[in-house]
Amino acid sequence: MNKHAGHPTEPLTHDERLDRLGRVAVEVGLGLRAGQELVITASLDALPLVRRITEHAYKAGASLVTTLFNDEEAALMRFRSAPDDSFDRATGWLYEGMANAFKNGAARLAISGENPSLLANEDPEKVARANRARSRAYMPALSLIAGFDINWTIVSYASPAWARTMFPDDPEEIAVAKLWHAIFAASRVDTPDPVAAWQEHNEQLSTSTARLNAKRYAALRFRGPGTDLTVGLADDHEWAGGASVAKNGIICNANIPTEEVFTTPHRLRVDGYVASTKPLSYQGTLIQDIAVRFEGGAIVEASARTGLDVLNKVLDTDEGSRRLGEVALVPHSSPISKSGLLFYNTLYDENAASHIALGQSYSKCFVNGASLTPDELAARGANSSLIHIDWMIGSGQIDVDGLDAEGRAEPVMRAGEWV
Repeated sequence: MNKHAGHPTEPLTHDERLDRLGRVAVEVGLGLRAGQELVITASLDALPLVRRITEHAYKAGASLVTTLFNDEEAALMRFRSAPDDSFDRATGWLYEGMANAFKNGAARLAISGENPSLLANEDPEKVARANRARSRAYMPALSLIAGFDINWTIVSYASPAWARTMFPDDPEEIAVAKLWHAIFAASRVDTPDPVAAWQEHNEQLSTSTARLNAKRYAALRFRGPGTDLTVGLADDHEWAGGASVAKNGIICNANIPTEEVFTTPHRLRVDGYVASTKPLSYQGTLIQDIAVRFEGGAIVEASARTGLDVLNKVLDTDEGSRRLGEVALVPHSSPISKSGLLFYNTLYDENAASHIALGQSYSKCFVNGASLTPDELAARGANSSLIHIDWMIGSGQIDVDGLDAEGRAEPVMRAGEWV
């Protein structure tokens, strides 16, 4: 609670918290520099947050803020009424324009909050085709984001559909209020000084990354119920977490919130089996109880209780979609995990549990990665793919060991907590 003239003020209103989230997005998430353009993507539901972010961006000196809105109802109309060949098309002209903006110095901000089950009842073949077409068209822009050529971030908005998914037994107004409370708490908006709180948190994550970088493990081994997975780490890998320096020299936090430290696996050195510990919400489909087996870095067997058709389509996206581009460690006692909530949103759920990601790796997770060519990154074990999809494998029952080059093990996490 803030204090004024020696007396406590009223608790922050929703609009005040929303404004604070806008400030965190611009100052912490983007580290927006005066003179930069900003490109925002958001759903129509997120308009109030878009306006707060836009105001803070201009106050920070943005030269131009452009928002591209999407509408979930219009997305459903496509699947129910569009001709079949529509699902092999994507707005390549738009993504090329975004890529050009990024090449010319623009920052990128995405607002998530989509309905986790939007496409659950649609034809999985059409969903897969549309996703594949979009991924291919988006690659010119995505490569600049994944390579941290630019400063970028993701924040969230509590849409009614998302809130109803999380709190199905509550009236919509109550569900939305509960979701906002969780978003504000996870984003450190309720602290006396959110920007200072993020600086302190980034320092803590930096300590964890420095410890892991000093160890130079050759692999990590995850063990627990349904899981015995050895993840070989890429040659010259580097751990990262929290604030990062983009290639344009700007410090940004790519995810608001974030609790993870992460690095790049070697695409050929992942073996064993692993079970998901939380559902994966992907492009409107909920994929539950994923279980896969890796050989030589690639998934050779896969199952899921729900969404298996969509999972199989994802795995068949390209050669790199069955291989890993990221491994991340998150303590089971993270604030998002302690909330006890399942968010059905990867931005949040990945920060409640250790996780792996199928697909594209990050060049920033290599020593001197910004100066390496794609061929040099591949030679060190980096994976390349049209996708990058995180899913959760950590819990209070998972142990993690670090393995040296001779296979000697030492504990890194026990029962989901740092040793």
